[in-house]
Amino acid sequence: MTAIPATTVANLRDLGGTPLAGGRTVRSGLVFRAGALDRYDPGGDPGVAALGIRTVVDLRTNAERAERPDRLPDGARLVVADALADAVSADGAPAVAAQLRHVLADPVTAEQRLGRGRAQELFAETYRGLVSSPSARAAYRTLLLELGAEDAGPLLFHCTAGKDRTGWGTTVVLSLLGAEASAIEREYLSVNGAVRQAFAPLIEGFTAQGGDPEIALAVIGVVPEYLTAALEEVSLRYGSMEEYVREGLGVGDEVVERVRGRVVG
Repeated sequence: MTAIPATTVANLRDLGGTPLAGGRTVRSGLVFRAGALDRYDPGGDPGVAALGIRTVVDLRTNAERAERPDRLPDGARLVVADALADAVSADGAPAVAAQLRHVLADPVTAEQRLGRGRAQELFAETYRGLVSSPSARAAYRTLLLELGAEDAGPLLFHCTAGKDRTGWGTTVVLSLLGAEASAIEREYLSVNGAVRQAFAPLIEGFTAQGGDPEIALAVIGVVPEYLTAALEEVSLRYGSMEEYVREGLGVGDEVVERVRGRVVG
């Protein structure tokens, strides 16, 4: 669990070093998480270029990718895995996790849609959907298949901020590798500082226009309750993370063992 200094890629982290059962750890240099790569500049970030990333799994929606397309590291291939393709909130709007910049552009609309605790409810709803919706299950199946591919190299997966869709993907991967619940939650919450820093101008603009700071923090940050909503959905529908992966994602034990064999040190 190492933050990697970068000026053009937000919230970049190596899952390497995460403690696992039996005193083992995740190997470094193989699995990375981040925010979007739309600002990536190899000249400005030689350290990122040196990671040797060969596969980038983009969990964003079509609209997000069209607005801010990835800039890939040299030699990397892009795999699109839209986790929110079929996600619509109870109010009929697209999932708020896919609209961070747009939601905070208008304080009045944000208050109407997200005020009085509604932001937290919508994010919990989104997290439950990351477990149960067909598009999310297909996306996380793709992530695990890419990690378990015979010729897999260093892989980076991301969404826009690298906190929700990416956070759940990280939880799934670390759970399968044998990380304890405390280590998983610690990694999940560890991104808050980097995300708030990356979105600081957006937050400042929102509050300067009279936006509620609590709404901004609920949208930009992550809290244990969001992760709990997803884990409870796993328990309700599948009973365990292993059954969620096997039954919900359709990923067989052979793939899981290949991932463990590659990534567990």
